[in-house]
Amino acid sequence: MTHSLPAIFANPNTLHASFVAGLERQLAEPGLGTFILVLANAGFDPAIWPVLKDSLAERYACLAAEVSEGLRSGRKLTYPDDDLMVFLKLMAMGFGSITGTEWRRAGPWEVQFNPLRALRPARASGQKVAGCTPPAFNPAGFQFNKPFLRPEILWQGELRRHPARLLYNKFPFAGLHGLLVPEPERQLPQRLTQDWHLYVWHLAEDLAATLPGIGLAYNSYGGQASVNHLHFQSFVRETPLPVEAGHWRHNGGDSDYPLPCHVFTSALEAWFFIESLHGRDQPYNLIYAGNRLYCLPRRAQGSHAGAPWSAGHAWYELAGGVTTFNRDDFGNLDAAAIAGELSTLKPIHT
Repeated sequence: MTHSLPAIFANPNTLHASFVAGLERQLAEPGLGTFILVLANAGFDPAIWPVLKDSLAERYACLAAEVSEGLRSGRKLTYPDDDLMVFLKLMAMGFGSITGTEWRRAGPWEVQFNPLRALRPARASGQKVAGCTPPAFNPAGFQFNKPFLRPEILWQGELRRHPARLLYNKFPFAGLHGLLVPEPERQLPQRLTQDWHLYVWHLAEDLAATLPGIGLAYNSYGGQASVNHLHFQSFVRETPLPVEAGHWRHNGGDSDYPLPCHVFTSALEAWFFIESLHGRDQPYNLIYAGNRLYCLPRRAQGSHAGAPWSAGHAWYELAGGVTTFNRDDFGNLDAAAIAGELSTLKPIHT
């Protein structure tokens, strides 16, 4: 049964307009964090950059003057260390040198040059992890109920009869990139249960009816999840992800994907498989695309040394995307290198 959706999800134009309006609202907020978020989101999307570029330049000049004066006078700056470090890097680069995300194909793979995401501070996604069972939720750790994140909320309300919150991704690598947190006040750890799997499965079906190209992704603990607070990543694409291409064997073609990919059209069959992964403490990544689920079991994060050009492997990378942070890697990466890197993520048990 299809549930009625909040107005923001009614059609692509409404979602895009709400996304831009939220960025404009945040640009008026004080502090470095919201500026960085708006800059990274506007820089990622060529349709948003012209709308906000001038306002971003004005805000950058004010913040740069404030930071410079504070450092010269020895006055303590009250910004979070992560935000201050990112902004100091921006000052070293100069606002005029900032470029948007660039794209190209390398065989079946998608490669992006995303210099603003390169500024993202490391989080738990870089730690070595054994298995997919997260520790208990830690209210003192980074989580989506923190008061300083309130300006970063794009929408909140009821979604399929559950309270939910949609936040911006501060350093996006996908179109209209959001972080969907169901029942945030329950403080649930990043551990998928049958109820939440079925919830997201049917939500993805509902959203696909009004928003072509939308998907919901999930990184398990040990699968590059950076926050131990139950959340899913939302995105909208004009073209399918590489993992969705018809020539792969898991989609009925005759080409082998570099690592195991299991495709499900039944929510319950998908859950039985996910639960078997939990039973083996096997990390994985999921992409909910309409009425299909792509499930990719993988080696735990930190269990092997990635290629020098790799920034880590979460759902986007396992789905065939590569985010590069310098032009040499962007221009030189070839299909064989990307496939080879993916193959190193094959789990011991499939």
